[in-house]
Amino acid sequence: MMSGRLEHKVALVTGAARGQGRCNAIRLAQEGADIIALDICAQISSVPFPMATRADLGETVKEVKALGRRIVASETDVRDLGAVERTVDAAVTDLGRLDAVSVNAGITSIGRADELTPLQWQDVIDVNLTGAWHTVRASIPHLRAGGRGGAIVITSSAAGLRAIPNMSHYVAAKHGVVGLMKALAIELGPEKIRVNTVNPYTVSTPMANNEAMYRLFRPDLENPTEDDFMEAMPLTVLQIPWVEPIDISNVIAFLVSDEARYITGVAVTVGNAI
Repeated sequence: MMSGRLEHKVALVTGAARGQGRCNAIRLAQEGADIIALDICAQISSVPFPMATRADLGETVKEVKALGRRIVASETDVRDLGAVERTVDAAVTDLGRLDAVSVNAGITSIGRADELTPLQWQDVIDVNLTGAWHTVRASIPHLRAGGRGGAIVITSSAAGLRAIPNMSHYVAAKHGVVGLMKALAIELGPEKIRVNTVNPYTVSTPMANNEAMYRLFRPDLENPTEDDFMEAMPLTVLQIPWVEPIDISNVIAFLVSDEARYITGVAVTVGNAI
């Protein structure tokens, strides 16, 4: 069994079935944490790309167990506060504690602000912003009960610090979680519970690497490919078109560790210069 910065701790990860969430779960397990993994494992109708499945969540379970860590996985929709609370309560009872929370579940869709449907708007706000609040609301009692402090990292975006066209609902939600983070950092600081966001540039995950996103960046092409998308992506100051999930997970692993014990209320950018 491996040991690391999170030995004997328990971490909650939402959106854990694949992509960034799976990478977060595995990276935190590599650091020694046991994992509570939540994912809806179902399609939301307004999302223009295939979402994670039960089999995907099973793969996350398999990879965490291969590291010698315990994991409690649940098909839970972060839009449902009662379901999140029941799942987290039961998992903490099973694993004995909660120390760190990676609020990662997120979706997007594409359209001008005046052309988005009410359903597209509501789904993105409900998952990305309200779902983040549901997750921290369900987690705080357990972080507090441990009496050891703890850490929450909410996955925002570069779009949480600046505007991106044709994604106003996503921009609004990701700005919203930065504000939520700042308020939580003040409220929970006296209890040594730290709260930060990670704000990545475009990450190579299924949410970014799909036909709908290709068309957003290459509307001039009838059938744009991943290569076309990559060519159209503006380069960051580091001269990269996007970052990898592990780059985000490494930052989260640091932020929830004792090495970041005095870091709270901060939006940490990865891959982008704001």
